[in-house]
Amino acid sequence: MTTSGPLLVPEYRRPQGVHPDPRTPEYMSTRLRAPERLTVLPHMLTEITGPLLGEGLVNEADADLTRQHHGEPLGERIIVHGRLLDEGGRPVAGSLVEVWQPNAAGRYRHDRDRHPAPLDPNFTGIGRCVTDAQGGFRFVTVKPGAYPWGNHDNAWRPAHIHFSLLGRAFTQRLITQMYFPGDPLFGQDPIFNSVRDPVARQRLIAHLDLSETVHEWALAYRFDIVLRGPESTPMEDGEGDHDS
Repeated sequence: MTTSGPLLVPEYRRPQGVHPDPRTPEYMSTRLRAPERLTVLPHMLTEITGPLLGEGLVNEADADLTRQHHGEPLGERIIVHGRLLDEGGRPVAGSLVEVWQPNAAGRYRHDRDRHPAPLDPNFTGIGRCVTDAQGGFRFVTVKPGAYPWGNHDNAWRPAHIHFSLLGRAFTQRLITQMYFPGDPLFGQDPIFNSVRDPVARQRLIAHLDLSETVHEWALAYRFDIVLRGPESTPMEDGEGDHDS
């Protein structure tokens, strides 16, 4: 026997204290773009179907940001790898993971970036891959540089890489940032510190992983991403090409 009625989709609310608030006064641009009021709308069929990722259009070369041009980019070559996990520690396979970052001098290849650091003709700063059966992803890139961003006097962003995670529905896109251990700029960065819980902030910092380091070629950093629950990786509410 079948029944008819409205489509009911389980609702998920993000845990309090893990993710940054949409309005963070120290992060100046949120004063203009943060909503005054948030209304939770039910997810209907449009929100829980699509998009098709087109796995056949993603190849291994897309995940190596150092091999996308005729020459090799300048800077410290690194490997960034990890696993995409759900709140129970189970792998999330078949998810599109995209990264974008500035070059080793701290400049994005983007029209809005006017930082007077050199552009690297052999570095675009964009990569992507699809997670494997164990939720694994792996990128080869160069370590990004710090850069000024005008939020406050003498404001500099710590070195970081942006991550975009796309699931199987239009509403299943999450964005976060990965930082590097021991960065001296952590204390004065309002984006990093918009995650108020110091334990949650540590989940944004990658770990040096000598087990995956390639001898005399590249250091490796591990950055596991947890999608939900109290141990989830802090995620951003907004989107953008960079942080200005």
